[in-house]
Amino acid sequence: MKAFLFAVLALLPSLRAADHPWVTLFNGKDLSGWTPKISGHPLGDNAHDTFRVEDGMIKVSYDKYGKFDSQYGHLFSNLAYSHYILRMEYRFEGKMMADAPSYVNLNSGVMIHAQPPQSMGLNQGFPISMEVQFLADEGKGKRSTANVCTPGTHLELDGKKVTQHIVESSAPTFPAGEWVKIEVEVHGNDEVIHRVNGQEVLRYQKPQLDPVCKISPAQPLVDAGAPTMISSGHIALQAEGQGVWFRNIELKQLED
Repeated sequence: MKAFLFAVLALLPSLRAADHPWVTLFNGKDLSGWTPKISGHPLGDNAHDTFRVEDGMIKVSYDKYGKFDSQYGHLFSNLAYSHYILRMEYRFEGKMMADAPSYVNLNSGVMIHAQPPQSMGLNQGFPISMEVQFLADEGKGKRSTANVCTPGTHLELDGKKVTQHIVESSAPTFPAGEWVKIEVEVHGNDEVIHRVNGQEVLRYQKPQLDPVCKISPAQPLVDAGAPTMISSGHIALQAEGQGVWFRNIELKQLED
């Protein structure tokens, strides 16, 4: 009997997680529940019609731009989240903006634990966050997707702080134009797991603010009283100078 009770108790976390249904974060019709913030433009201004809803997808498009001119954009969820699984599909479309940095080519991502968009500076390019980076094949060798990038943040691997900006995943390299399924399992400040097409490719722990990051210094958040360890934040789809499509964006809440 005692062994049976232990077995039941061991199953309780997964049973509780199963009680939470998958919810759709994008309704396929408009950007309800999402707010754009594009560098150089005020919050809520979807400059140049960057984020569009077409064919049941969110499309990042640049055909109404003259120049990119460092107008990095992000589409933020209006709600913040802490313990959850996020899943979606992405594919790249078209060419990068000619005046964008070369690393932008076939490059996008989704930010998690992102700072509130209301706290971003007018010309701030990237929110303080953990970026699940999306990449595709440039024909120059291995280029894994679902890496983690750290604008204004650090993380830990196996109990050791990692300060490099990009930690590569074990995912394969995908051709441009192919739909790729991404899943991100987030347990507050404890652990984050990246999966690609159902396979785990990266996990890390203890996302935390980096006050001296050159890309997005977190010192203003620290000065405002934000805790160093990041346990929650917004989700943000990235517009980095390369056309990209997003679809089937869903979230399941997990127990704290």
